[in-house]
Amino acid sequence: MVSTLKAAAAGDQTQQDSPRLKLAVQKSGRLTDPSLDLLSRCGLKLSRGKDQLIGYGENLPLDVLFVRDDDIPDLVQEDVCDLGLVGLNVLTEKSLQLTARGFAPSFRQLRDLDFGRCRLALAAPDSFHYAGPSTLQGRRIATTYPQALQKYLRERGVVADIVTLSGAVEIAPRLGRADLICDLVSTGSTLAANHLRELDTVLESHAVLIQTPKPLVPEKAEWVRRLTLRIDGVQQVRESKYIMLHAPRSALPTIRQLLPGTEAPTILPLEGATDKVAVHAVCRENVFWETLENLKQAGASALLVLPVEKMLR
Repeated sequence: MVSTLKAAAAGDQTQQDSPRLKLAVQKSGRLTDPSLDLLSRCGLKLSRGKDQLIGYGENLPLDVLFVRDDDIPDLVQEDVCDLGLVGLNVLTEKSLQLTARGFAPSFRQLRDLDFGRCRLALAAPDSFHYAGPSTLQGRRIATTYPQALQKYLRERGVVADIVTLSGAVEIAPRLGRADLICDLVSTGSTLAANHLRELDTVLESHAVLIQTPKPLVPEKAEWVRRLTLRIDGVQQVRESKYIMLHAPRSALPTIRQLLPGTEAPTILPLEGATDKVAVHAVCRENVFWETLENLKQAGASALLVLPVEKMLR
């Protein structure tokens, strides 16, 4: 897969007059849609035919390669791609694999991203008695993340039999292949459906942006800077709201305290009103109905809440 993509990427590059960034994302899975949504919010218009592995950035010098998630660290490490959007769980497992083989992982982690949150967790059948990590001694644990699990066990002085599977980990106890599992958990519904309960967290995970260890030409480096700046701007306003309201001057101290997650609001005079002002603020936390009700009770009126699309600081 890596060699095929390397050839495709090289052939695509020869058709371009200027260097273009290549970014690897998950072809199909839980990070695919959020990754493409992030790129869209950063201004990328992507042209991609059905089943094509490479999407072309129409308005930015950025092409997107759609690959298996566990291929992304290799593609970035080997400089096939300049950037990659990947789960920290995959990146950690790949880093530990490289270290175990005597190689130092050298991809750079540029940004933690605010999507793809989950955890790599230990789980066992409901009837399993768990009294801490020592309970795992000598047990069979099924997982698709053997290196991360081994690190967790080693740090706690536990020796267990790790059963490496490529998928369907949650049914391993029912098939008699393992006593416990170590798998990704998001809502916990899959565990419940298989009569498993979560025991302990091995690794907290979320999406990350990584960069090749090779130095980038100035044009590419500048676009990486601009892309990360846009990502910061998108993430800053993900839950933000812009609030506008009118309030008596005497109520301003209370109003400031009630505005969630905001810096100093903008205070503007109202034409023909000496005792009232307009208050504008960007709130970086969710604005609930209770917040608006409390603001109104404090004397605010004409309250308006708007979504924030972009913001640069």
